[in-house]
Amino acid sequence: MTKYCHTNGRNAESPIKMFKYLLLKTIYTVSDVDVVERSRYDMSFKYFLEMAPEEDVINSSSLTKFRKLRLKDMDLLNLLINKTVSIALEKGIIKSKSIIVDTTHTHSRSNPYTALEVLKERSKLLRKVIYQIDEQYRENLPDQNESGDLDQELTYCRELQRVLDQDQSISEIPAVKEKLNLLKETIDDTKEYYLLSKDDEARLGYKSVDSSFFGYKTHLAMSEERIITAAVVTTGEKGDGPELPRLLAISQQNGMEVDTIIGDAAYSGKDNLQLAKEQNIDIIAKLNPAVSQGCRKQGEHFHYNKDAGMFVCPAGHLAIKKARGGKKNGVSNQVDSYFFDVEKCKVCPLREGCYKEGARTNSYSISIKSDLHKDQMAFQESDYYRRKSKERYIIEANNSELKNVHGYGRADSYGIENMEMQGAMAIFTVNLKRILKLI
Repeated sequence: MTKYCHTNGRNAESPIKMFKYLLLKTIYTVSDVDVVERSRYDMSFKYFLEMAPEEDVINSSSLTKFRKLRLKDMDLLNLLINKTVSIALEKGIIKSKSIIVDTTHTHSRSNPYTALEVLKERSKLLRKVIYQIDEQYRENLPDQNESGDLDQELTYCRELQRVLDQDQSISEIPAVKEKLNLLKETIDDTKEYYLLSKDDEARLGYKSVDSSFFGYKTHLAMSEERIITAAVVTTGEKGDGPELPRLLAISQQNGMEVDTIIGDAAYSGKDNLQLAKEQNIDIIAKLNPAVSQGCRKQGEHFHYNKDAGMFVCPAGHLAIKKARGGKKNGVSNQVDSYFFDVEKCKVCPLREGCYKEGARTNSYSISIKSDLHKDQMAFQESDYYRRKSKERYIIEANNSELKNVHGYGRADSYGIENMEMQGAMAIFTVNLKRILKLI
C-alpha cells in the first residue's frame, strides 16, 4: 500500500488481483485492454479473479502501470520460481536430484523487426481478420502506406484506427477488437519509444558462426520432472557456462538437492568442474577443450560460444578463426588459439591490455587438458554418464513451450528488468501448468 497516495487518484487495487490479471495475460497472450475486457463477461476469469458476477472490472491503465512500474523493485523472477518449486517439493512431485541446464534466447522487441515492420505486421493482421468477416469492407478502409517512412505508417495506422472506432458494427466483433487493441497498444508504444531505434540493454549473441540474434538470454535449470528450478536473465552475448554456479546456487536455495548436473559442452569448463568436485556433484557435459580457462590476463572475460564454436571477447566480438599449436605427442602442451579481427581491435574501447598497438594479429589461447579434464574424460566413458546424457533433451520441451505458447521468443518491453518480469510470469505459468498436470 506504500505505493499509492491516500488522498489522490484511484483507490488501491489488491496486488494479488493485479498479479492474477498478469497471469491471465501471459496464459492467453493478449493486451492489457483485452484481458481486462474479457474479465468483464468471462465467468471463468471472474472466478479466478475472485470477483462477483456483477462486480466491475479495473481500468486497464492500472494494469499497465502495475506491470511497468510497481514490480521493478522486486526480484519477481526468483520469488515466483521459489514458490512453484516449494509447491512441487511439498506435493512430492520433484523426486530427482538432477538438474538439466540450458539457455533460450529472446529477440529484443526492436530486432529483427523495426517499429515500421511491427506496425505493418499488426495492421496486416487486423485487415486479415476484417476480410475474413466481410471481404467488401476493404472499400471502407484507408489506402495502405507503401512507403518505408515510419511517420507515414503511423499516420495510416491512426487513420485505420479512427475508421474502425467509428463503425462499432465491425470494431466490436471480438476477433476484430482484439487485433485493433493490439494495434492501438503498438501505436502508443511506438510513440513512447519513438527516438529509440535499438533496445539500449540488448546485445548481439550468436546461435552459430553465421547466425546471430539481438536480445537476451535466459539461463535455465530444470528438474527431471520438468519443473524449472532456477533462471538467470542476461544480455545476449553472455556465455552459457559462467552462469552455472548461479543456477546451481539458486536451485539449492529453492530446496533442490543436487547430485548431478546435465548440460552441453558449454558447461564443462574448468571452474564448473572444480565447483562440482567440491560439492561431490557429477557433471554430465561433453568435454570440449575450448571451454577450459586460458591463462591469459582477464581470461575470465572471454566466453566460449558453443553454437559458433568460437570465443567471444569482452567487447562482444566473435573470433574469426581457430588454430591448434604445440607438441603433438605432448598433448598437455597443446593449445588452441582463437584469432580476432584486428581492424575491430584497433578501435575497440576495451583494447588496452588486450591488443598491442601495431600488432598484426590478436588471439586468445587456451591449453587443451588439465587434470580435471582428464578425470572428466574417464567419467565420460562410464555407463552412468551415457545413460544420464540421454535426458538432456527434455529441457527443449520447456524452451519450446515458453517461446511458442507464451510468447517468450520476443521481448514485450525494453530493458533487462522488463525481460526478467516477462520471464517470471512465463516461467511461473509453465511451472504451474506442469505441477497441475503431474498432480
